[in-house]
Amino acid sequence: MNSQARSRAATNPTSDVTEFDYVIVGAGSAGCVLANRLSADGKTSVLLLEAGPKDSNIWIHVPLGYGRLFKDKTVNWMYQTEPEPGLDGRSVFQPRGKVLGGSSSINGLLYVRGQHEDYDRWRQHGNSGWGFDDVLPYFKKAEDQQRGADDFHGAGGPLPVSDLIHADPLSAAFIAAAAETGIPLNPDFNGAAQEGAGFFQTTTTRRGRRASTAVAYLRPARDRSNLHVETSALAQRVVFEGRRADAVEYRKAGTLRTARARKEILIASGAYNSPQLLQLSGVGPAELLRKHGIEVVLDAPGVGQDLQDHLQVRVVMRCAKPITLNDIVNHPVRRILAGARYAAFRQGPLTIAAGTSGAFFKTNPRLATPDIQIHFLPFSTDKMGEKLHSFSGFSASVCQLRPESRGSLRIRSADPAAPPEIRINYLSTEVDRTANVEGLKILRKILQAPALRSYVVEEVDPGAKVSSDEALLNYCRARGSTIYHPTSTCRMGSDPLAVVDQRLRVRRLEGLRVVDASVMPDLVSGNTNAAIIMIAEKASDMILEDR
Repeated sequence: MNSQARSRAATNPTSDVTEFDYVIVGAGSAGCVLANRLSADGKTSVLLLEAGPKDSNIWIHVPLGYGRLFKDKTVNWMYQTEPEPGLDGRSVFQPRGKVLGGSSSINGLLYVRGQHEDYDRWRQHGNSGWGFDDVLPYFKKAEDQQRGADDFHGAGGPLPVSDLIHADPLSAAFIAAAAETGIPLNPDFNGAAQEGAGFFQTTTTRRGRRASTAVAYLRPARDRSNLHVETSALAQRVVFEGRRADAVEYRKAGTLRTARARKEILIASGAYNSPQLLQLSGVGPAELLRKHGIEVVLDAPGVGQDLQDHLQVRVVMRCAKPITLNDIVNHPVRRILAGARYAAFRQGPLTIAAGTSGAFFKTNPRLATPDIQIHFLPFSTDKMGEKLHSFSGFSASVCQLRPESRGSLRIRSADPAAPPEIRINYLSTEVDRTANVEGLKILRKILQAPALRSYVVEEVDPGAKVSSDEALLNYCRARGSTIYHPTSTCRMGSDPLAVVDQRLRVRRLEGLRVVDASVMPDLVSGNTNAAIIMIAEKASDMILEDR
């Protein structure tokens, strides 16, 4: 392509072949950050491709709207695992965002970074530049902390991090009950230490709206002439010239289009779609690729391996007072009043995130850091995304922070629209099984503590009949489910199975990086969205340094 043709292509993103400095595949938690930072100079041309639609669904912007979006296929990939041996052969639903903002547009909004030790462990595994002291500046750079800047927090960044607007008495009582069992109070899970009980902070604006990365990062950059955004554009494959990534083929409105990258292609499609795209492009386990008739560009057996996720196991309580979200949703007048309150003041129960208060604790005093996270919710349901219970109820879930279980992601065919085969292998190790059982036992002590006694009628699920360790483990197998934190399928490192190096470049290839949750060497000890945004902030600096 001559220089004149390149110029025409770069300014006409609707042509069949276009050319940009950077092509980003995926406008999720990482992709929107990359698009903002790489286009900030007004000169560097950037194309951002998103398989889903614009974030125009009203429920995306209402915090409690995640319940409405949980099984909405217009904004959700709605994946399923293969039958999980450790969960009685059940397939586990895997919601992932398919919309501008990705999963940050449909997630539970909690802002949790994980433990300092998580990132030091990344560094100790050979990933220089990824220790906590290295990544803290990027957490701070991203953050507009409601409480102001300090040693651990930043103010004035793109991402609002806010205190809860609707702090109900049940959530406060949970914190008091945890303290009564010996868990210290902690006003900031993202400060000096994570251990303790307290309120979560959320990625919401000060006016009670969701602050997805599409809102926080992409919206302020949309008017830049050098940034082009294509929605409903499904990437088909990365095209290589030898070992160099040259272009991305994508399908939009029934037409196959090609976007060439002068500098780099950045895959930011998440822990499931990034390894899927690499495999479709000929980068992955050679035997798998040949099975589906895909020409092997690079035999990379680590692509799609080391899949990790957090399991959650919930306890449901019947509440003695009609103060839960169940009572509001199931009462037509109270439901209308709650909607009106949110519309007028951006306050009330519609601002509730997927966890109001919570706790981090150790199941064994010999552990150096907490291995369990509790999410407390002032409502209850059989399954997330389904109707709330007809009775007054609240719930709390156990989440093992550093599971040993590992799974995989593999394409089923050469069709980019076909969902991948997902195997997570929950509860496949004794450490994981023991941690979940012990976590449930400690959670039950909290829920039976004096501070909650006046609110509790009974434990509905699993119920008093489930008391032995064996019965609790069986309950974990029967009712455990994802808490939506898949990672590590394009893992960073220097060992033979590592997919990207410490600068997130795909090893043994040129012009190609992966920037999202899939590059995590292992799971962080908490919710993943904050860490993904940090990864993209750091990656943006590395990309600009390397150009």
